[in-house]
Amino acid sequence: MIRLLIFITLLTVTGLAQAFSIEELSQQLGKPAVVRGPFIQEKHLRALPVPLTSKGNFVLAKDHGLLWLLSSPVQQDYRIDARGIARRDTGGWQVLPSRGGGAEQNQLFFAVLQGDSRQLQKDFELALQGDAQHWTLQLTPRSLLLKQIFTRIDISGGEYVERIQLAETQGDSTVLRMTDSTSSTALSEAERADFAQ
Repeated sequence: MIRLLIFITLLTVTGLAQAFSIEELSQQLGKPAVVRGPFIQEKHLRALPVPLTSKGNFVLAKDHGLLWLLSSPVQQDYRIDARGIARRDTGGWQVLPSRGGGAEQNQLFFAVLQGDSRQLQKDFELALQGDAQHWTLQLTPRSLLLKQIFTRIDISGGEYVERIQLAETQGDSTVLRMTDSTSSTALSEAERADFAQ
């Protein structure tokens, strides 16, 4: 993977210097065993007057991976884990072939939601502002591959990631909102089965 230097920004709040570091954010986001909730994704394309909107639910399991369950405009389920990216069809989960930038974007997305700062530091310059309840993390690509795809990525949240905005080099952008996430200590039986296949 590509090398990256980490930048840690300290925030001064009302005259008192209170450090909230990348490491603390990573620990905060990586603490829950399972995070799940609804999402709304808007893809803003220069060629279209209105964004393409998709909705669904996600399940992020610390020791297993990510389930991304689209419900509209089409129903389609994806799984991202150590084996790669898989899509559910009538025959069950099928691992998709790795394709350069697309596979890298999905692994990046997984790293963002999981708060995996080590993974992010390999590819991005990181700038963090805020505190544990209200933070913003800006990712600026360092690798040549990612510079061809993104100009920057802005992530914000509190206890969990709540908003991700990806600004692409050709002028398109994607905004992902996950404002009603909750955590739990265990997966459901159905979720365990999805990760086991």
